[in-house]
Amino acid sequence: MAKTIEAKDIMLKIAEIIISELKLEDITAETFDPDLDLVDELGIDSMDLTTVALVLQDEYNIIIDEDDYPTLKTVRLISDYIQKELKDK
Repeated sequence: MAKTIEAKDIMLKIAEIIISELKLEDITAETFDPDLDLVDELGIDSMDLTTVALVLQDEYNIIIDEDDYPTLKTVRLISDYIQKELKDK
């Protein structure tokens, strides 16, 4: 049985990972817009997204299918994906 993790907690953790991996300055996980388009507005490329996905896989002990990467465009969408994967475990 997978433990229940609040969506807000997942979104904060995702934001922390993105901020850390991309070395973003002047932003915190609490102020990170969960609906910001990571590719179009933040400029994340496929390598950055892969790195973030790998860290999230380790963090939550899930598998993120590479075919799903293009759909993971915002922190909210990534959080929804993680919640679904945790629920399906």
